[in-house]
Amino acid sequence: MQSLSAAQKDIFYQAYVRNDSRYEGIFFLAVKTTGVFCRPGCTAKTPKPQNVEFFSSAEQALAQGYRACKKCRPLQHSGDVPDWVQQALDLVESNPHARISDAELKSSGIDPVRLRRWFKQHRAMTFQVYQRVHKIGRAYAQIRQGQKVIDSAYDNGYQSLSGFHQSFRKGTGFVPSGSKQHAIACSAQMLTPLGPMLAAATDNGLCLLEFTDRIHLQRQIERVQKRLQLVLVAGQHALLKILQTQLDEYFNRQRQQFTIALDLAGTAFQCEAWRHLQSIPYAQTRSYQQQAAALGRPQAVRAVGHANGQNPLAIVIPCHRVIAKNGQLAGYAGGLWRKQYLINLEQGEQSRQ
Repeated sequence: MQSLSAAQKDIFYQAYVRNDSRYEGIFFLAVKTTGVFCRPGCTAKTPKPQNVEFFSSAEQALAQGYRACKKCRPLQHSGDVPDWVQQALDLVESNPHARISDAELKSSGIDPVRLRRWFKQHRAMTFQVYQRVHKIGRAYAQIRQGQKVIDSAYDNGYQSLSGFHQSFRKGTGFVPSGSKQHAIACSAQMLTPLGPMLAAATDNGLCLLEFTDRIHLQRQIERVQKRLQLVLVAGQHALLKILQTQLDEYFNRQRQQFTIALDLAGTAFQCEAWRHLQSIPYAQTRSYQQQAAALGRPQAVRAVGHANGQNPLAIVIPCHRVIAKNGQLAGYAGGLWRKQYLINLEQGEQSRQ
């Protein structure tokens, strides 16, 4: 990492002491006395400040002879699913008709309490709720494809139609028979070096991509649902697999433009502003004033800033490329540190440090 001032080193060190995951992707802390390097959110014992040094990438730490911490796993994406959690997810996928009980988890070597705690922390729901949501998403897709409601109910392990109706309505806001008249977006978590992101896609295209710790994330979700007249349900979609691949390519500096189809959830002006954002070349920046002028509305700087702030497709629609007139960073719901990282990534500064 480029030479840091004492103040910068203290900022990074204090972020590590706080286990501040907002600094994910900005630095890695290496401990000279143990030969181990960690990510900012690591919960390992805090080393003394005179015994640490900082790197901008895991590769740099490895090149200096440090080994990856086994606790925070800095070589993995932030938000990676641990093997034992993936094992539980695989049980759900391979047993779509059944409800995986605590006893079954234990027989597979998985601690139900630990799993419940992980889901509450990383998915804001219990494992049992996840199973229910997963089944509802699967049932919705089946009914949309022409399967009878009763067949879908029993196919997904429900013992009665009344129980299926109640669970389905609680999860979607409408009864199963209304599936063909209501739109739905399949949602899943995407993994990135800057932390997990929530993504959602309809058959028309990607409609949501936000960092899971984004300011007012729930409000953003509600805006998308209201604008497109749909509900988000956890589930798989071909576009989400394409998105994860394109995100990986982008962060590895192998992709400069996203080609995935989009389903924009905004007013006419917002959509116009977002399309202009897509026209800003990779690794270049524009001011809000320049964006407003390009839209033919030079006086609408504040409106442009507001539209950018409600952009529901972070990174894919690159609002991070818009900065203040004086060249300073401003206005990014995912955090200015992420905005700086993305600009640095595109301009190649991450690889030069």
